Amino acid sequence: MINSFRNNLEGHLQEIVRERDPFLSPQGHFYVQEYLKQEFQQWGKVTIQSFEVRGRSHDNIIVDLPHDLTGKPPILIGAHYDTVPKSPGADDNGTGLAVLLELARYFSTEKANYPIRLVAFDMEEYGLWGSRAYAKFLKEQKQDLRLMLSLEMLGYCDSRPQSQSYPFGLKYFYPDTGDFIALIGNLKTLPDLISLSKKIKETPVDCQWLPVVFGGYIVPDTRRSDHSPFWSQGYRAMMVTDTANMRNPYYHTPGDTIATLDLDFLSRVCEGLAVAIKNLN
Repeated sequence: MINSFRNNLEGHLQEIVRERDPFLSPQGHFYVQEYLKQEFQQWGKVTIQSFEVRGRSHDNIIVDLPHDLTGKPPILIGAHYDTVPKSPGADDNGTGLAVLLELARYFSTEKANYPIRLVAFDMEEYGLWGSRAYAKFLKEQKQDLRLMLSLEMLGYCDSRPQSQSYPFGLKYFYPDTGDFIALIGNLKTLPDLISLSKKIKETPVDCQWLPVVFGGYIVPDTRRSDHSPFWSQGYRAMMVTDTANMRNPYYHTPGDTIATLDLDFLSRVCEGLAVAIKNLN
């Protein structure tokens, strides 16, 4: 399975990795929007949630995979598709999008215990606007979620000692090598953090997990992705991440290219997530 994941992930990255800032690189941004729609349409009905930021319309791209689990709340898996200016965004967040698309393919035939909903968020880099709009919409509609997972940079790996840094105080509890994937969730997700990490480690890829209190405001770095608006709305949510700039020196630079990624690591992360999510009770 891991070889098929690797080939498909690499193919997605070849299409996605390009400058795609919605304002300064609108052509790349539009190209990736259309690519995501085209890929999602293979697996289910695509819907668009439009939202406005300072008078300009932006789109979240949503697909609910077909299922026969009526009455059960969905597992929502999301990743953002915009980049910062002048960065091709291979790890941030091409890797998250590639895994999102592979999970769509996987769960089109492998049935989970809950419905699967996938969302590509826009405008994350400008203040989490897409996920804020969607989390607010779900809350207003009184829609429940089994769990929300934000895929945020999944493909940079460095096994050298001292390659991993942390927010203040955490280095005493976690490895100093940047060769693991991290799960960061609110307290509501504690049982899921434990069960998901256990399954992911069977891939095998090392998986570390961190539960946060008070919405993550004590450690602001834990709020830096599309899971945090769901925390604010009271949902179970977690971020899946390679820890971004705490490991990856190419974060938010023109050097964030496919050549810097570890595709074997990314493939193991993808397989681990697929199996872990499938078995979530």
